[in-house]
Parts: sequence; C-alpha cells; structure tokens
Amino acid sequence: MDANQQTRANPFGMDENCRNCPALCETRSQVVHGYGDVGADFLFVGEAPSAGADRVGVPFAGDDRAAAFQRILQRLGLCDATSDLERPELVNVYLTNLTRCRDPDRAPTDQEVDSCEPFLNAEIRMINPEIIVPIGERALTEIGEEYTTTPAADLSLPDCHARAIRGRGFELVPMIDPLEQTDEQTQAWVEGFAALMASDYRQTKGRRKR
Repeated sequence: MDANQQTRANPFGMDENCRNCPALCETRSQVVHGYGDVGADFLFVGEAPSAGADRVGVPFAGDDRAAAFQRILQRLGLCDATSDLERPELVNVYLTNLTRCRDPDRAPTDQEVDSCEPFLNAEIRMINPEIIVPIGERALTEIGEEYTTTPAADLSLPDCHARAIRGRGFELVPMIDPLEQTDEQTQAWVEGFAALMASDYRQTKGRRKR
C-alpha cells in the first residue's frame, strides 16, 4: 500500500466501496477513510464519522464538533486558521476513526470496529506516529488495549484526559470529545500537548527526519 501525498483525503487509497458491514452500507453517505499528512508525528483517532464527516468525506470535518476540534489544533499551530472547515490545512497531523461508516442512530458495534481494524492498523503502520490521540472513551479503550500495557481499568475518561500514557513505540494523549469538554479541560489539553510538542518526544525507531 503506497501513500499518495498529492491528496490528503484517503492518501493510502483504501477501499471506498467497502461492504464489510452491510447494515452501514444502507445508512452511510460514503466511506470516510483517514485524512492528513502521511508523515505526521501526531495521529488523532475518533470512534466513527460524525454527520459532517459522513457528508464531506473527511474525519473531524463539516460540523460543530469539527469546528471545536479544529480550534484546538489551531491553538497549537497544527491547523491553518484560514482553511476550509471541510478540507482543513493540517500540519504534521493525520485524522482517522476506529470505523469508517456512520449510522445516525447508534454507536458502532464491536463487530464493526473489528471489521475496520485492518484499515486503522494499516494507517498506524504506514504513518508510524510518535503520538496517538484517542478522542473519546471508545477510541481510548480500543487503542489502549491494543497498543499499551496499561490495564484496561486504568484507561478511562475524564481521568486520562491530557495525560501522556506510554505505548509501544509512542505515547497516547487521550482527549475528551471536543463538544463535551469544559473550557478548563480544553485548556489543560492544549497546555499539556504544547509542552509535549516542545519536548524531545520523538522515539528512536528509524524515522526519517522532518
């Protein structure tokens, strides 16, 4: 699987007509694969496409949740404040979800998360991020159980919000859903992530220099 950085939308050319979850084929507008910089240090992972993402085909885009999320990235210099809400200009960031299709009435089932796992695993392997940001409880549980040795009972929000957790070759910095954060929680996450960005966060694992 080769990356195509001429496009930030689905740069790995993943299956846009996937029918592994028949029920979701009836409720989705489109399959929403990852978006952003294929050489990014920072990988953000949500649970499933929002209504806006389902409409525009880009994770964390096109609605109020996207606006709140992008404002956080803008404060860190990771998103151009003048860019289109539906096609944000990201810097050193890649966005994706556990699942690629939306049901407007329910959260993804365990089977649907399992069906999409190869897509997420391929993105993590190809991007080889330094920092993974699970957004929301479900993303934290799935990413934490797969990629850390931290006991599942110790992985929960809001306790882990803005707290760096050692993973296998990278760190996790969990985030509460942007629409559910208080101003204080947003400030804590921004300050914590800014400090991490200013530190020597890169691991020794054969990454190319940026």
